[in-house]
Amino acid sequence: MKKKAAKKKSVKKKTAKKKKSAKKKKPGLWANIQKKKKRIRAGSGEKMRKKGAKGAPTEKAIEKSKT
Repeated sequence: MKKKAAKKKSVKKKTAKKKKSAKKKKPGLWANIQKKKKRIRAGSGEKMRKKGAKGAPTEKAIEKSKT
């Protein structure tokens, strides 16, 4: 019976770790777009991708990131 109790404790520890890591969020698409626009204004020589270009975010992804 002691083994079962030990397994339950380890499960609780794992879930606690997941909650901590869930708090850290990456900036996301919209933040990355804004950073790139700022670099372009500063004269980095980069260009924004055109709509529909390979690697460019879709309209749906952009709308989702704004909210």
